[in-house]
Amino acid sequence: MYGINWSVHPLFVLVMLASIATGYFVELITLFAIVLVHEIGHVLAAKGFGWTVHEVKLLPFGGVAEVEEGANLPAREDAIVAIAGPLQNVWMGALAWAFGETGLWNQEWSLYVMHANIMIGLFNLLPILPLDGGKLLQAALSRMMPHRQTLVWMGRISLVLSCMMIIFAVIPAFHEPGGGIQANLLAVGLFLLLTNWTAYRHIPFLFIRFLTHRADVSSRSMALGGWALPIVVSKRHSIASALRLFRRDSYHLIVVMEEPGNIVAVLPEQQLVNGYLAEGKADRAVLELFM
Repeated sequence: MYGINWSVHPLFVLVMLASIATGYFVELITLFAIVLVHEIGHVLAAKGFGWTVHEVKLLPFGGVAEVEEGANLPAREDAIVAIAGPLQNVWMGALAWAFGETGLWNQEWSLYVMHANIMIGLFNLLPILPLDGGKLLQAALSRMMPHRQTLVWMGRISLVLSCMMIIFAVIPAFHEPGGGIQANLLAVGLFLLLTNWTAYRHIPFLFIRFLTHRADVSSRSMALGGWALPIVVSKRHSIASALRLFRRDSYHLIVVMEEPGNIVAVLPEQQLVNGYLAEGKADRAVLELFM
C-alpha cells in the first residue's frame, strides 16, 4: 500500500491472540481497522510533504513509521504528520456517534467504537516517544533548544513516563481487593520503556545520523533563502561542543572568535560537519579546521 512495507508488530499479534482466545474477534477486527486508518492518516500527511516512508509497523495503539529523512525534516511538518493520526480518530469517533444516534448502529456498538477511538487518540497524545504526543513535544522542544539536547530531554521524559505507566498498570494488584495487573497497559508500558531505553543509549548514533543529513538542510536553506543562525565559539572550542549547538530547523554559520572578541573566521556549518565526519576527531579544536 502506497509503496510502503506494512507489518504487524509482535505486540499486536499477542493482543490478537488474546482477543481470539477470549472471544472478542469482532472487537479485534474493529481495533485493527481503527489503528490502520489512524496510521494511514500519518502516511497521507507524510506523502503530502514528499517524505519517503519505507515501513510502517502496526501496534495496538497506532504504528511506528520508518522515514528516510529522519530528524532533519522540518519540525512543523513533523508536528502536522504526528497530529494527522489522532485527527482520524476524531472523525471516526464522531461518525460512530452519529450512526448510533440515527439508528444505523445499535447504541452499545456505537459507544464501543466511539470510546475505542477516544482511547486510541488520547493515548497517542501522551508525551512519550514514539507516540504522536512525544513527536509533538519533540518538535516543540526543537524550536527552543539544540537538537542533541532535545534528544536527551525527550529520552528522559519518555523513560520517566514509561515507568509511570508500568507502575500505574501494577498498582491495582496491590491496592484494590481482588484487583489484578492491567496486562495490556503493562505490556505497552514495557514496550515503550525498552524502546526509549534503547533510543537513549543510541543518542550518539542518532546525533551522527542527524549530522550526516545536514546537507539536506543546507540545500533547503539555500533554495528558499532566509536567515542563518550564528554560533559563536572561541578558537579553542572543540568541534563536538560546537556541533552540539546545532538546531534542527536552522542553518548555521560558525563565528570563531579570539578571547578579546576579534573574529578569526566565519565557517559554514558544512565545513564543521565534514571536518568531524571525515576524521571523527570530535575533540579537535575548531581552529584546526582552517589551519
